[in-house]
Amino acid sequence: MKMKFGIGALLLLAALWSACQKGYLEVKPSKALLVPSALGDFRALLDNLNVFNLSPGLPGIADGDFYTTDAGWAAYQSNGERNSYTWARDIFGNEPSADWNIPYQQVFYSNVVLEGLDGLGADSVSAEFRAVKGTALFSRGTAFFNLAQVFCADYGAGDPGAALGLPLRLSPDVTLRVGRSSLRETYARVLSDLRASAALLPVSVGYKSRPSRAAAWGMLARVYLAMGDYARAGGCADSCLALQGALLDYSLLDGSARRPFPRALPDGNGEVIWYCAAVPYSFNQGSSPTYVDSALYGSYGEGDLRKGLFFAAKAEGGFGFKGNYSGVLTLFSGLAADELYLVRAECRVRTGDVAGGMADLNTLLAKRYAPGGFMPLSAGDADAALALVLRERRKELPDRGTRWGDLRRLNREAAFRVELVRELNGAVYRLEPGSVDYVYPIPADEVGRSGIQQNPR
Repeated sequence: MKMKFGIGALLLLAALWSACQKGYLEVKPSKALLVPSALGDFRALLDNLNVFNLSPGLPGIADGDFYTTDAGWAAYQSNGERNSYTWARDIFGNEPSADWNIPYQQVFYSNVVLEGLDGLGADSVSAEFRAVKGTALFSRGTAFFNLAQVFCADYGAGDPGAALGLPLRLSPDVTLRVGRSSLRETYARVLSDLRASAALLPVSVGYKSRPSRAAAWGMLARVYLAMGDYARAGGCADSCLALQGALLDYSLLDGSARRPFPRALPDGNGEVIWYCAAVPYSFNQGSSPTYVDSALYGSYGEGDLRKGLFFAAKAEGGFGFKGNYSGVLTLFSGLAADELYLVRAECRVRTGDVAGGMADLNTLLAKRYAPGGFMPLSAGDADAALALVLRERRKELPDRGTRWGDLRRLNREAAFRVELVRELNGAVYRLEPGSVDYVYPIPADEVGRSGIQQNPR
């Protein structure tokens, strides 16, 4: 995508980058700073892929989808990576965290846009005005949700009114001191922003890096699923799929290719609804040896095309992941129709529509086998159907940024609790269901600057 930034947007980008380098709250805004003032500037600001189309990456090292060697772990380039791998109590040490800072950059930019749009009179009824405002709301709501999935407790694990939420920054004024909200207040803000964006965003967008109405419904489905509100999650997934439900036919893809999936940008992958990528780290950029979990690899049955499209044998043994929906090296963490079929299938089963849930699951799986090679699945009861849906969700979405949230929410249910175990340098590390280590600590530099309460570890 070709981006055109006005001078105000460019200067604001530079100022924000400086602020992030020095500490988010240490830099006071200057009255002399040129800021965006025209609708085109606001659009250009939101089109910054290096800010708005990134999501936290460290949960991808902690979720058990892969493992590394002792030497591979030693080669990780940050405390966050090494400590996430072993689920250490102190994750970041004194290092800043991109998983915290980048979403809050997204929040800041969104607030700049939303405040600036309030001053535009003549443009306020245009389709582009609505689209820009919807994008800013979508971006802020998504940023808060992604932060909550890493730095807050699971919504259904206790009383969300008593649990710690996020600092909900709703103004671009970085001098304002904002304490932590409750978890209930955090999710209320996420839902408010995303619902408002669904009413404003267009059905069709020029680039998949921009959110559409389907993306807003899809993100709402993710949020409600994390909350355990299955009726609303299923309804939002249904609204999303009604707008954009196309599935790739895996039998038409080349399993021998190094990158078997078409590039998501600008619009090569028809299954992608909204493009986003995990924050790049050494562990997910090919600079350290990474191997898929053997149990996950062994779960793909005969004729399942996902096995050859997602994974490739390594020369030294084992298998690595190659099935990025981005179509390039970066790990895709955005929204695609396959995830929404799985959300709707799970929610239908959980709310009593077993036949509907199995129909959704079979619709998806029929596209994952060679023609004539798939036998539709059936289930005798809701428990069996739910187990099938969750099994296929695990197989369909490796390295897609969903596993960490799934572990957190499914740990509420005895039938689906998982203990993660890793061996490293002769020691055994465990992450038990419901552990406080499913909540990352707030980076120490942020706690020191803002005085916000640290998470219990």
